[in-house]
Amino acid sequence: MVPLVPIMRATAPTPIAKPIKPLLRRATVSGTVRKVDDAGLDDDILSAPPSPSKRARVTFNPTVDTKVMEEYQVKGRSLESVRGEVKRALQAHLKRDSEGYDVIKEVLAPRRAEDEDDDEADAKANIKAYVLALTSHASMLNKNCSDLVKAVLGCEWMGRDEGFVKAYILFLGSLASAQGAYVTMVLEMLVSHFYGVRLSSGRLPGCPDVNRDQLASRIHAALKYLLRLIPSASGTLSPILNTKFPSPDDSKREHTTYITNLVRLIEYAPELKSDVFALVTDRLVKIDVQMQVDLEDLDDEAATAIVQALTLNNAPATEAEDRDDSDSDLDSVTSEEQNDSQRVKEIRENVEKMDAILDLLFNIYNPYFADPNSVEAASMFETLLNHFVNIILPTYRSRHTQFLLFHFAQTAEHLVDQFAGTCVQLAFQSSRPAVLRQSSAAYLASFVARGAHVQPHVVRTVFELIGSNLDIIRSDNEVTCRGPDLKRYSTFYAMTQALLYIFCFRWRDLIESSEVLEEEDPLGFVNQDLDWTPGVKETLSRTIYSNLNPLKICSPPIVAEFAKIAHHLRFMYVYPLLETNKRIRLSQFSSSHANGALRDTGNGGNNESWHQLDAYFPFDPYQLPVSKKWVDADYVQWKGIPGLNEDEDEDEESGDEEDGDEIEVEDNTATDSDDE
Repeated sequence: MVPLVPIMRATAPTPIAKPIKPLLRRATVSGTVRKVDDAGLDDDILSAPPSPSKRARVTFNPTVDTKVMEEYQVKGRSLESVRGEVKRALQAHLKRDSEGYDVIKEVLAPRRAEDEDDDEADAKANIKAYVLALTSHASMLNKNCSDLVKAVLGCEWMGRDEGFVKAYILFLGSLASAQGAYVTMVLEMLVSHFYGVRLSSGRLPGCPDVNRDQLASRIHAALKYLLRLIPSASGTLSPILNTKFPSPDDSKREHTTYITNLVRLIEYAPELKSDVFALVTDRLVKIDVQMQVDLEDLDDEAATAIVQALTLNNAPATEAEDRDDSDSDLDSVTSEEQNDSQRVKEIRENVEKMDAILDLLFNIYNPYFADPNSVEAASMFETLLNHFVNIILPTYRSRHTQFLLFHFAQTAEHLVDQFAGTCVQLAFQSSRPAVLRQSSAAYLASFVARGAHVQPHVVRTVFELIGSNLDIIRSDNEVTCRGPDLKRYSTFYAMTQALLYIFCFRWRDLIESSEVLEEEDPLGFVNQDLDWTPGVKETLSRTIYSNLNPLKICSPPIVAEFAKIAHHLRFMYVYPLLETNKRIRLSQFSSSHANGALRDTGNGGNNESWHQLDAYFPFDPYQLPVSKKWVDADYVQWKGIPGLNEDEDEDEESGDEEDGDEIEVEDNTATDSDDE
C-alpha cells in the first residue's frame, strides 16, 4: 500500500508493484505428472452447467479408467481385439506400412453426417473403441503419428454421450502425460472453444442433445483434468490464452464469451489469475484506444449521433419511441455519410464491444469488493494497481478502462488513500520518464477532482503533499531558471496544473470553515473573504509567481478557468500576470522542441502550444451507455460557481455564457477536446 504520507525527493525510488508475469512465458511439461487414474472425472461436470452456488469439481475416482474400458464392447468384438488392431497398425506404420493406420485415421477423421454411407456410419459408431484403444497405446503416438493425433483432436467429441466424453478426456490425459510434445496441441484445441461452442456440436446423429452450457462444461472438465494431471501445463496454457485472445476486429460476443471462459478457468487454475486479468486489461486498453481514435476521426455530429443512438438503444424496453429515435439518428448519420457508412457501423460496433466488455469486467471484479476490508479486496486492488502502473498509465489515449480503478478505489477510504498515494509517488519518481510522471499527475488531479467519495480531508492532504514537493523543486531551480521551460521542469508544471484543476472542482473543500451553507444561500460565498485551509493560498502564490512561471506552461483553458474562479472567490488575482505572459515566447526558453511531454497539439517548435501542457484529465465524463451505471454514483459533475457571471450581460446570453464555463473545464480536456 502506498499511503498518503509526505513523499519527498528520493534518490533510489522503489517500484510500486511487482512486474506482471509475462503471458509469453513458456513452460515444459517436465514437472510433476500424476497418474491418469489419480485425477478422476466427476460424473456431474460432464453433463450439467455450473451452479452459481456450487462450483463443479473434479473428484478422485481411481476406477473410472478401468470401468470405462472393461464394460465396452464393439459389435461382438472385445476391446482387447480393438486394442490389438490399433497396436499392430501403429507398429506397422513405424515400418512404413500405413494401411491399417490410415483406416484408423479415417474412422476418427471428422466428416459431415450427410457424407457418410452405411459402412462409414458403422465405423463411426466404433470411434469410442478406437479412442479407448489409443489411450492404452498413447506411448506409441510419437511425432510420426501427429496426423493421427490431429484427427483425434479434430473429431466431434463434446456432443456425444457421457461415456464417450469421459473416454475422450482420459485419452487427452494419457496422450499429454506420455507425449509432452502434444501438450500444446491439446490445450490449443480446448482453448479454441473459448470463443463459444456451436449449437450443432451438441446435435450429433444418434446422440442425446447437449446444450451450450453443457458443452462448455465439458471443455472446462477436460482442462481441469489436464491441469490436475500435469500441474506444469499451466505454464504452457498461459501463452496459448494470449495467442488465442480475440483480435480487436472480432465481435462483441466472441470477446465477452472468451473473457467469461477465462474467468471460469481461473476458478480451478488460480495460478493463472494474475496473468488472465493482466491479459484482459491489456487487450481492453487496445480496444479503448482504437475506439477513441476512430471517434476522433469522425466529425463531431457523426460521433455524437453514434453515442446517442447507443444510449437510446439501451433504454428500457417500454421507451419504444426513444428506440425508434435512436434508429433514425443512426440512419441520418449513415445517409449523410454514405461513403463512410461501413466505417460508422464498425465504429458503432466497437463502442458496443467496449461497453459490453467493461460491463462484464465490473461484474467480475465487483464480488471481490463486497467487503472492501477483506483480504480478497486487498489482493484484487493490488492487481488493479499493478495493471494501472504497467498497462493503463503508459497508454496515453486510454479513455474508459481506467474507470475500473476509479470505481473500486472509492469502495473504501483506505483504497482511496492507496490509489492517490500511488499517483503521488509515481508523479515524483525521477527515474520514470517525464511523460509518465505527467500522466500520473493528471490521474491524481482527475481522481481527486472527480471522485465523489474522495473526502475533503483527502483533498486537503493531496494539496499539501503536492505543494510541499513543488516548494522543493522551486527552491532547487528558481535561481538558475531562465524562464518557463516544459522540457526542463515538466514535473513542476504537471503538478501545478493538477492543483489548478483540483481547485476548480473542489475549492469548497479547501475552505477551513464557513457559516454559509451554499444550499441555503447560493450567493453566500460572494463578496466575502473566505477562511482558506492554512497553506493553500501561500503554496499557490509561491508556485504561480515563481520564475518557473507555470501559468504560461499549463493548459490555457485550465489557467483561464482558475483565474476566473480565484478572482470571483477573492482567492487570488492573476490577470496582470496573464497579460504579461502574452508577451513571452516559450520557444526562446525551451530546452528542446521534441520534449515528448503531454501537451496541446502543435505542429512544431514555433507553435506556442507545442511548449504547453495538454489539458489531459483521464476521468473525463464517462460515455458508454450500459456500463455507465457503475460509475454514476462515484462521479462529481461540474458545478457552476454561483454569481460568477453576474458582472457580465444580464440578458439570456449571460445564461449561455455560464453554461460555457462548464464546458470550458469539462470539454477542453484531452479526452473530449477536438484538439487532442
